[in-house]
Amino acid sequence: MAKKFSCIVAVCENRGIGIKGDLPWKLKQELKYFSRTTKKVEDANKRNAVIMGRKTYFGVPESKRPLPDRLNIVLTRNSSAYTFPPDVLVCGSLQEALDKLDTTSYGMDIENIWVVGGNSVYKEAMESDRCYRVYLTEVKQRFDCDAFFPEMPKTFVVVENDADIPTDVQEENGIQYEYKIYENKI
Repeated sequence: MAKKFSCIVAVCENRGIGIKGDLPWKLKQELKYFSRTTKKVEDANKRNAVIMGRKTYFGVPESKRPLPDRLNIVLTRNSSAYTFPPDVLVCGSLQEALDKLDTTSYGMDIENIWVVGGNSVYKEAMESDRCYRVYLTEVKQRFDCDAFFPEMPKTFVVVENDADIPTDVQEENGIQYEYKIYENKI
């Protein structure tokens, strides 16, 4: 059974998502939300998978990668050029990663699949009919960025937040942001 997946991303007013391999803002609670959301499972015997591009993976501070309590899948067309820990699954494409989760033992204990960046991975993900939702944090400011979130296909519409996701505007370090969920209504 081909599982659906969701994207999770924080985007500022100029559609920026990163600069020089890092986040353009310091929002501790937003990072906690990312962690909580991508770890959340109904079945305690399962865990989630996080799929990311190589630059996104290496953008995570070394002490925090691979992301704990989740299967980390890194996409790169040149795996031999980099060293990854043995518990990281390295794939050549998003399709290969999804195929492995569908057809091999890697997928047996996986409950949810999350695509966590960067730009080209998000773009390919949102064009897939297996993309169920985009969990998007709207950062209500402009930041200097060199990585941007691609245009969301018109099939995605805002839906009500999950019960455990605040609906009001959050504020941290003088930066306002809001959690939104877009669902693919294809």
